[in-house]
This record gives sequence, C-alpha cells and structure tokens, in this order.
Amino acid sequence: MAANFKILPVVGSLYPSSSSSSSFDLHFFTICLNSLIPMEFLLLLILLLLSLFSHSSSAALSPDYYRSSCPAFSQIIRDTVTNKQITNPTTAAATLRLFFHDCLPNGCDASILISSTPFNAAERNADINLSLPGDAFDIVVRAKTALELSCPNTVSCADILAAATRDLLTMVGGPYYTVFLGRKDAKVSKASGIEGTLPRPTMSVSEIIRIFASRGFSVQEMVALSGAHSIGFSHCKEFTTEIFNYSNSHYNPRFALGLQRACADYKKNPTLSVFNDVMTPNKFDNMYFKNLQKGLGLLKSDGGLYSDSRTRPWVEKYAADESVFFAAFSQAMMKLGGYGVKVGNEGEIRRRCDVFN
Repeated sequence: MAANFKILPVVGSLYPSSSSSSSFDLHFFTICLNSLIPMEFLLLLILLLLSLFSHSSSAALSPDYYRSSCPAFSQIIRDTVTNKQITNPTTAAATLRLFFHDCLPNGCDASILISSTPFNAAERNADINLSLPGDAFDIVVRAKTALELSCPNTVSCADILAAATRDLLTMVGGPYYTVFLGRKDAKVSKASGIEGTLPRPTMSVSEIIRIFASRGFSVQEMVALSGAHSIGFSHCKEFTTEIFNYSNSHYNPRFALGLQRACADYKKNPTLSVFNDVMTPNKFDNMYFKNLQKGLGLLKSDGGLYSDSRTRPWVEKYAADESVFFAAFSQAMMKLGGYGVKVGNEGEIRRRCDVFN
C-alpha cells in the first residue's frame, strides 16, 4: 500500500545550524513522526546525515580563515620563522618533527604543546616525545605572543604550528603547499595515549605501515612523509645497535664505520648526533631517497624503505625525480594537516599554548 505523505506547515533544515554541528533540527523528527515515511527510508536519511556530519571538521577549514579576524596572521608567522631560523638553523627540522608528533597520534590539535602538571602527564612527556627539540616549542610561543598582541584570542596554537612548519620548510628549499586554517586547540593531552601511535627508528617497515594505515595513510604517503628526514639529525643512541652489527644490515660498510667513529663516545655523551641526510643536511631535497639506494640511510627504519618490496618502488621514484617527491610530500602534508582536527566546541583557542584555558 502506498504511503500517504503529509506536508507540515513548519519545515526545518536537515543540516546542522551554525550554532550546533552535532544535532538535527527537531522539526525533522516532527515531519517523520507525523508522516507515514517507511522506516527503511528514515534509516537511510539518518545514515546520510551522519555521513555529512563526519566530514564537517575538514570542511570547516579554509586557507583564508583569518582574512578578516587577523589580517596580519601570515606576516607575523613569516617574520617569526625567518628570525628564528636565521638564529637557529635547526629550527625547521625541529618544527617539522613537532608537527608530525602532534598530528599523527590524535590529530593536529596542539595537544603536544601542553605542559604536564602534578595531576596530568601530558603528551610531551611520553617517552618518544622527550627528545623533541626546544626550538620548535619556542617558535610557537614567539608567534603566539605576537599574534595575541595583534589579534587577541583569535588564532589557535594548532594553526600556528601548521603554518610555521610550512613556512620553515620553504625556507630550507622545500615545496610550498596550501595550509588550511581554522583548527581549534585540544582540551585533552595524555602521555598514556601515545605509545604505538608514532613510528620508532627501530620499527620494521610492516609496523610503520600499520601505524600509518590505521590513520588512513597509504604506503605511498608514508614513504613521501619519510622524506622529512631530508633535514634534521638523530641521536647516536637511536641507531648504534645497528652500526656495530652491520654485516646483515642495510648500511654501506664504509658508512657504518664512519658512524662508529662519530658515535664512539655516545654513552658518555648522549647528546652526540648525526645528520639524517649526510650529503645535503641543511637542504630539503630528494637526496634522502638517493642515499637509501647507496646504503646511506641513518636509521633502521630508513634502510627498511629500500629493502622492502612494498616501499622500494616509491623510494626509487622519488630518488629519480625531485619534483615528483615534492608533489607527493605536499599532498601528504596537506592530508596530515587535516587529520583529526578539532572545530567548533570540540576545542578551544588557548590564551597560552602550553596550558588549557
């Protein structure tokens, strides 16, 4: 028997209003209850609406989010990163690593910036985050201070970190890519939730692939993001086990012997470190992938990219053409920058980046 539909005098929107992104207009339910709509059709509508809501966070971001509310945003970020990078040339690599450690575990929400208290061990105190460089935290603080003077309580710490990372990468030769803005800062930061969410230097390629896949990243995107090791350095303690037993490893023998000499006193001096890319350490380029082909990858996780059949084709592709690598890296960074972002009431705009409001 055909259903009889009745048009009510008041019809509400099926989409969330600007004041709420998590509830339907109650008039929608009024329509359903007062109409003989088949239950199957109602369920399909609900599933469609839930699907729309699940994509609302990424849709809320925009490249010109601060055009009206903070016109000086881009200039302040550029001035801050320029001064910092000139004074401390390792800042670009440090900030890129901080951005990665913020985004991959729980989304790009500045949760990594929160300081621990006697009542809460925050993310930055997780074991894998203890070696994050201070210069990266410092640049966010500097930019936040300047932005609070120009446009108070407007720009999130998460957006500052995302924009600063992009601008620093371009300063050291990396590609320019669009940064979408409008993130809010997280209201939670727990060290206990970090283990297993970030790749470690000693992990196998399969383990690293699983971490990225669990967050929606392909093998190709994982390899492209690994190109971040084009800049920066690693402490000797992260790879010494490999270089003193290199006969069955990925290392070029001469390279392994050189690393042994460079790291000979690492137990007495734990700060000893080596550039991730020994050929062009201060330039963001595709030399990292060329090094892997020659057995010059510093970490076990680096060498594994060339020895594993799933990742090797991408290493060869990026080693052969820097423009292809830059395009892939840009796309992967844009995707990473949109992962798990907080919008609306999901987050806040912190007055200070290291504490919740």
